[in-house]
Amino acid sequence: MKVSDILRVKGGTLFTVTPDSPLAEAVVAMSERDIGSLVVMEGGELTGMLTFREVIQAVVKGSGSLGQTVVRSVMDDHPLTCTPDTEIDEVRRMMLGRHARYLPVMSQRTLMGVISFYDVAKAVVDGQDFENRMLKAYIRDWPVEEPKDAQTS
Repeated sequence: MKVSDILRVKGGTLFTVTPDSPLAEAVVAMSERDIGSLVVMEGGELTGMLTFREVIQAVVKGSGSLGQTVVRSVMDDHPLTCTPDTEIDEVRRMMLGRHARYLPVMSQRTLMGVISFYDVAKAVVDGQDFENRMLKAYIRDWPVEEPKDAQTS
């Protein structure tokens, strides 16, 4: 299974923010859309990722206030990325290795989407469920052989 399979099911809706956007506005957008990340874009280029992790760190640093903080000052400016052709097993290793919950999916320099750890876990579970159903169907259709003792009588 590849990342493109997840994107095909998930759809192509993307939520972005600019690096100079107020962090408070980004947090409102994340809350209203019930999403855990925003892709940070500038001039049509990926420049970072803003996730709830960076937001929480900014809140703690600001003693509970976001004040005049802008996205650029808290975003991950070197986010881990993958391509549509990346295998899901590799994505799992990448996400676990960097503790990344969200990965922008890039095709060369074009943003194709974002996948989350949830998306990956769901794809793996769905794949295993499908495989289990196929195996059970195969076993049910397994030809029954007569015991060898019955053939000699």
